[in-house]
Amino acid sequence: MLEEIDAVNWGDLPGPRDLYEPDRVATGLRALATTKGLVQAAGAGSLLAGGGLVHNHSGAVFPAAVTAAPILLAIVRDGHPEAGATALGLLDDALTFAVCDRRTRVATAYAEAVPLCCALADHLRRHAGLLAASGAEGRRLLADAAHHWRFDVQEAVAEGDGAAAFGVLAGRFPGGTQPAELHRAGHVTPLAVQVAPHYPLSSHSPDACLRMDGARLDEVSPPAVLFPGRCGSGSADR
Repeated sequence: MLEEIDAVNWGDLPGPRDLYEPDRVATGLRALATTKGLVQAAGAGSLLAGGGLVHNHSGAVFPAAVTAAPILLAIVRDGHPEAGATALGLLDDALTFAVCDRRTRVATAYAEAVPLCCALADHLRRHAGLLAASGAEGRRLLADAAHHWRFDVQEAVAEGDGAAAFGVLAGRFPGGTQPAELHRAGHVTPLAVQVAPHYPLSSHSPDACLRMDGARLDEVSPPAVLFPGRCGSGSADR
């Protein structure tokens, strides 16, 4: 874990100058990864919650929280129990604050300007087994992450006045017709696409088909990714 922490230049990550203190991140994560008890875990958590990954007093979350999420989850898995509990608390704060932050975006391997909440949710889903075994807080984090669904388009066909897309759904689609944010080739189209299941969704398979009313086939053909429109309803750089 220490190599992963030191491999990141935390000062290069964006954040408001009056709140984000990148020097706290590496120090806090190293301390949390090596903690041996409650007092050390609390000290590390204070660094990370006071301007490192989040700023509890103002309810702010920084892109560093997304970069640090795999490290925090590794601490949950391999660290001291008190460190794991602190890491879960930080992840919970980050996702909670990110839900209210609809302006900040982060680059990921699958899209260039993903809402913070959706990027965090993807990390949490990738460690579903770990979180499910981490008590009530871990299970609550998984449940909260499920609201931030993601749909990766694998194939699209014209359908009426819109398109139907076949692909893989992560998280839980709430049902009915939902506003979505469409990402494709570096472009973000917010709240312009209404999507709904074309066929009933299965709880046993991530494969899904969504109908996109009013969408052009060239807009939604692969590689395209959809996120909930409500997560990105603030402004974003495009």
